[in-house]
Amino acid sequence: MTPPLELLWAIIGVLLTIGGTFLEAFAADPSWLWEQQEISVYSLGVTYQIGAVLLVGCMGGKNAAAISQIAYVVLGLTVLPVFSEGGGIGYLQEPTFGYLLGFIPGGWICGMLAFKAAPKLELLAFSCFCGLLMIHGVGLTYLIVNYLLEGFATQNLVLTEAIQKYSLYPLPGQLGVTCAISVLSYVLRGLMFY
Repeated sequence: MTPPLELLWAIIGVLLTIGGTFLEAFAADPSWLWEQQEISVYSLGVTYQIGAVLLVGCMGGKNAAAISQIAYVVLGLTVLPVFSEGGGIGYLQEPTFGYLLGFIPGGWICGMLAFKAAPKLELLAFSCFCGLLMIHGVGLTYLIVNYLLEGFATQNLVLTEAIQKYSLYPLPGQLGVTCAISVLSYVLRGLMFY
């Protein structure tokens, strides 16, 4: 991918990640198709933030995804309250900051794998899943290291509760978003001829 196109996707990535942070993900109950009832919509319990990271990886490639997430983290730590709980340098002590750091390698891995071959739905789904695993791997590592260093003492967090709250409980919703992003990126890459 050409550098100007990567830069464009990096800018789009920052904007999508900021917007996705505050936009809750929902799913429709498909039973309305066969029961002729009204459409029921349910919250997935997560936002589209991770979906934005993975979409930029699938559409813009590894460099665009990494650059966009580096910019997002820097913006949140220095200038703007773009994280879900605000921003600023004090956010380093938040238990969720490791997951935000994980956006950088997660987006890079997703982008690298998404452009290994011609776009196929299973390739894009695999790349998104690997990116999601990387995000959780970095987030869990950050939680464990900070717990061992007692960095979250003011949060009154027990490590097992923190792992459940920040990794296990949101994972089903994030997998749903990951599936949707895989399909969306497959369609978009087909429409954009790359």
